[in-house]
Amino acid sequence: MITFLVGLAILVGGGFAYGKYCERVFGPDERETPAIAKNDGVDFVPMKRWKNCLVELLNIAGTGPILGPIQGILFGPIALITIPVGCVLAGSMHDYFGGMISMREDGAQLPRMIRKYLGSGIMPFYNAMVYILMLLVGAVFVYTPGDLIVGQVMGQETVTTNPTVWIVYGLIFVYYIIATLFPIDAIIGRIYPVFGAVLILGSLGVFVGILKNGAAHLTELSDVSANLFSQHPGAAPFIPIFFITVACGILSGFHATQATLISRTVKSEREGKMTFFNMMLVEGFIAMCWAAGAMILFNKGTPMDTVPTLMIGEVSRAFLGNVGGLIAIAGVIVLPITSGDTAFRSLRLMVGEALHIDQKPAKNRVILAACFFIPSMLLLFFAKSNPEGFSILWRYFAWGNQTVAIFGLAMITIYLYIHKKNYIISLIPGMFYTYVVSSFIIHAPIGFGLEQRLGMDPNSYAVSYIVAAFITALYTYLVLHRAKKNGSQILMGGVAGSEV
Repeated sequence: MITFLVGLAILVGGGFAYGKYCERVFGPDERETPAIAKNDGVDFVPMKRWKNCLVELLNIAGTGPILGPIQGILFGPIALITIPVGCVLAGSMHDYFGGMISMREDGAQLPRMIRKYLGSGIMPFYNAMVYILMLLVGAVFVYTPGDLIVGQVMGQETVTTNPTVWIVYGLIFVYYIIATLFPIDAIIGRIYPVFGAVLILGSLGVFVGILKNGAAHLTELSDVSANLFSQHPGAAPFIPIFFITVACGILSGFHATQATLISRTVKSEREGKMTFFNMMLVEGFIAMCWAAGAMILFNKGTPMDTVPTLMIGEVSRAFLGNVGGLIAIAGVIVLPITSGDTAFRSLRLMVGEALHIDQKPAKNRVILAACFFIPSMLLLFFAKSNPEGFSILWRYFAWGNQTVAIFGLAMITIYLYIHKKNYIISLIPGMFYTYVVSSFIIHAPIGFGLEQRLGMDPNSYAVSYIVAAFITALYTYLVLHRAKKNGSQILMGGVAGSEV
């Protein structure tokens, strides 16, 4: 229990202190925000702070901060410290600056900011990455809530041949279409407070259950001090696998696409820390609760190879009983649904912005939305009909999520550098995650499988680590080179070159 409580102290205390510091670095003021200056009644709509906070939280908190930590806790108690440290130093900082810079850029979506600060040369690769990520998010966040509804709530098998599965998937897609097309305050702004209440009640219930029943079943750091980073039952290396696995519970590129969405509804820059930074801390709290809950059940004898979606039900019922467990499961169902709808909205806004398509006419929104839902449905069909489909989908989603975050961190670094602010706070996380995603994709069978191709031990990362170190050095050089060489021109909007 001590390790868990120390982790929470880092999350709350460290988050409060570092959030204040990040706010001082950025320097919010009283200037008019895009929500006021560009109010169009559709996407630029002033909303109350509490509503923005709930929408932001539900946008960013998909199944990642639950399924990821449930699998990440297999690495042992080090997860209960790494999650809050990473959440404070990387995730919350990334979300805060992403949202605040967007407000300073008139509510620009991420691709336009990447083009301005990193250069046009990187855009083909970046656009492909972020668009694919949004489609993967949409597909994953239909699959997981759909299976939870059918399996955990309705008590039916979630097999391909069960027509109920496809009906539920279809209903979720219908909701996504409606939420994507209507003004942000017409549906999302109205129903999210209800969803938020369900989410908070479920998470608090798990938290109370941990405090009451976890003392004897939570592994402490002192229990495994001899091999702190080697606890995984499958001998998976802590770097990079832990950070790819936990994903959204620490850092997520998807979050920046949601922060830029909410940057269009915030009425004052001084609301930014609560809306962006603190909501990521809340997501970190959710991740901590589910990681600790899973650890307790694993230590009580639940098989460690239990499917993560089944573990959601196991944790919920273990701490809250059948009725309370349904509330917790409902909260988990809410998470991906409220991220999936805004993923499609963000994709519509990004593509519309790139192609200069006016988003106010309903016809334009319908056409763009149709273009996105079709490939997403095909991805969903592949994931459901192929035995390894969802596993492949999730691994690409997790890796793509962190890769997109690297671009966001590079953009933040350049912005801070050219404004003569402390750019180190985003440069170091960017370097670390460049190393993580590079070593993973170079080694992984779904990537380059380098060690296997070289005839080496498939569990060895020896060459992948070396190559990743060179890629990280190159990333650092290119980001700083771009900032130093073209900083003044970027400020004036005159450079969109291909240095990065």
